[in-house]
Amino acid sequence: MGIFSSINIAASGMSAERLRSDVIANNIANASTTRTAEGGPFRRSRVVLRPRVEEPYWRSPFLPENLDNGTGRGVRVAEVQKDYASKNRLVYDPTHPDAIKTGPREGYVEMPNVDIVTEMVDMIAASRSYEANAAIIDGSKAMFQRALDIGGR
Repeated sequence: MGIFSSINIAASGMSAERLRSDVIANNIANASTTRTAEGGPFRRSRVVLRPRVEEPYWRSPFLPENLDNGTGRGVRVAEVQKDYASKNRLVYDPTHPDAIKTGPREGYVEMPNVDIVTEMVDMIAASRSYEANAAIIDGSKAMFQRALDIGGR
């Protein structure tokens, strides 16, 4: 690992958390959107993260195979996927232009599957993760500066 590896790893985390925050903000902004270009109500999006591990990587000779995952290279965004698993809410509003016109659910409007409380908790987690990665960068910079100070004596 090079001298700047810790900064690169933390920077990848900051970039991923920034995208995660943007996706969460988009979910919150569309919490009441009942009509999209694809048709139907807005669907909540979520960011899927995966580790960045490059082959070949160093393996410890002292750990069993199943304990050693090698050195990490940070995190990457694998995909941003729509949440089709959770159901949309139904709200009774027969005056709404997107209300269901016929059938047993007549007068109900299919609302997005966005829960504001869940989104705010996710936003706080993303913010804290971003701050933790920024602290790692600050700590690395301080460590490098201290090493330069020691070498300069």
